[in-house]
Amino acid sequence: MVPDVSTGSSTLGLINYLFGEGRRDEHTDPHIVAAWDMAGAPDPGRDPGATYAKLAQRLDHHVDLRTRELGGERPPQHVWHCPVRTAPGDRCLTDAEWAEVARRVVAAAGIAPEDDEKACRWIAVRHADDHIHILATTVRADGRRPRTHRDGQRAQRECRRIEAEFGLRRLKSGDLTAPRTPTGAERAKAVRQGQAVTAREWLRERAYTVAAGVRSVDEYFTVLRSLGVQVRTRIGPETGEVTGYSLAAPGDTNGQGEPIWYGGSKLAPDLSLNRLRERLPDQETAGRPQHIAEPGGPWRRAETALREARVSVESGEDPVAQAQLDAFGDTLHSLALMTDGAQQADLHEAAKAFNRARRSVIRSDHQAATALRKAAKELAYASRAPGGLAIALLFAAVQMARAASAWHRQRGHEQQAAAAMEALHLLRAGYRQASDPVLADLARRAPRAATISRFEHDLRAALPDHAGRILADSAWVALTTALARAESAGHDVRELLSEAAAERELDTADSPAQVLIWRIVPQPNKRTEAARRRSAMTPKTALPRPTAAHEHSDPHRPAEAHDGPRHGR
Repeated sequence: MVPDVSTGSSTLGLINYLFGEGRRDEHTDPHIVAAWDMAGAPDPGRDPGATYAKLAQRLDHHVDLRTRELGGERPPQHVWHCPVRTAPGDRCLTDAEWAEVARRVVAAAGIAPEDDEKACRWIAVRHADDHIHILATTVRADGRRPRTHRDGQRAQRECRRIEAEFGLRRLKSGDLTAPRTPTGAERAKAVRQGQAVTAREWLRERAYTVAAGVRSVDEYFTVLRSLGVQVRTRIGPETGEVTGYSLAAPGDTNGQGEPIWYGGSKLAPDLSLNRLRERLPDQETAGRPQHIAEPGGPWRRAETALREARVSVESGEDPVAQAQLDAFGDTLHSLALMTDGAQQADLHEAAKAFNRARRSVIRSDHQAATALRKAAKELAYASRAPGGLAIALLFAAVQMARAASAWHRQRGHEQQAAAAMEALHLLRAGYRQASDPVLADLARRAPRAATISRFEHDLRAALPDHAGRILADSAWVALTTALARAESAGHDVRELLSEAAAERELDTADSPAQVLIWRIVPQPNKRTEAARRRSAMTPKTALPRPTAAHEHSDPHRPAEAHDGPRHGR
């Protein structure tokens, strides 16, 4: 059961809508099921003599009376509106049951506490099987305004109790950090235009994806405009600085042909200008991230940063963990953007699902997540990952999503925990699509039996507590290929295995061999790295290439004199 509180200024306008035919003729039987005084509330849905204006006049009596007595104007936003809807699949409630729901919601929200004779006037109108609309004018009979602080949150808590008592589907409790859902009119417009999502949802996902890869708010606006999104900024009159912004989707206009604007905070709380500035503080170094020419470098750094972030989530302070989850959301958007293949759709959906899990009432210590956020931005500009680096990063993302779900669940963040779990299922599906053929290929390329036997000996020496499970794992043969390649690249096999022993997944993973494979695959080639360092140390003016005679005649000649020109630059 979902309550959705909002405020407005036109009592008559809202009554006209509630008792009218609806925007799509969906209001077939609008009628009052509950009110502050059923005898004193004329019902245009049941009494042919009752008019909309008469009902509005009765509702507004307190408001008009007090403003006339005080010689002032009506208070702003004095109309309180709260649709309450049951979940899909719930049974159809009777009018009497909806009346009880309405009375309990207005009491919980502070509109009309029980036994308060001077409470606000209100009505509850039903015009569909699955929902009612509660309308109230928020001036009490004694002239005071009701105490509606956190009214939406209190209404939600009451709805959770009603669900349990009425035997309805138990929804997750929220904490007022969820983004606004599309309205019925927005959804209907998307259907008419043949769009899969509403303009609000389309803009939200574009904004998240762009924010993951940019370094400054100015660059954020520039990239959005390059994608066809209209951007409107609000300038402070005194400072001349940007104080807010709104976005409009291409072709999304109102009846007058004007763009329909959505403020950043209306798309999602963490897309407000202030929240973006917290995440994008680097105004002076905006632009494409540097130092990403190394093949696979951004993917390795992202995988390392993600593993370190997971440790912070599992053992760090709450503000640090919350910052890492927010940065992980950016990483998922960049990963989905840079991934090819059948798994890309799953990754896009995972990033979208995790948007709900990346924020909570806990404020982020964004400085603590600098490494992961920087890695996410590098990834947005990276070339396609060589070898299995993309799968290694995807595997790390699976582990992070599992940690995120557990972290939220431990703190009672029900909606965020559910969103993280949804992202986890999608990431697992994407991982399997990407990893299954690679693991099969590694198994086909297994080294000779003697080498496998030597690796088994190394494994028992490095990981005695885990060796039995790893050797029994179906991915053990594929792991031997990864070990052989790492050894050829200059790594010590026992050292690699010992480093992996500290990873907690070995204790709980369904496939500990796969954990080791995706720890080993991202390791850089030590011999290539050494050659690159030697090349970088070579003077800018290369020495003449020595002849064979010169080489043999001067055995003490420094290696750098040979290696620089020989390898070239």
